[in-house]
Amino acid sequence: MKRINAGKLRAIGYDARERQLRVEFDDGTAIDYAGVGAEVWRKLSTSGSAWSYYRDNIEEEYTGKPGRVRKEADRKALEDLFRAPDDPA
Repeated sequence: MKRINAGKLRAIGYDARERQLRVEFDDGTAIDYAGVGAEVWRKLSTSGSAWSYYRDNIEEEYTGKPGRVRKEADRKALEDLFRAPDDPA
């Protein structure tokens, strides 16, 4: 995931193999979009106005599935659980 601060967007991520885009918002919600091409991801992730690009080219063009963003504490707990015993991080 790439952290951003553009409009209501807080993070974006892309799985090229699955052609899936994940967009996370400032209210803790997320939307997963299937069938998104690499060029759309490239343009979104490099846009100087990611919020506008998202609204104009993704929100209206793709059907998304809603999701929730894990809280940072939950994310850290999972990272700690799966960290190797000798990893000092």
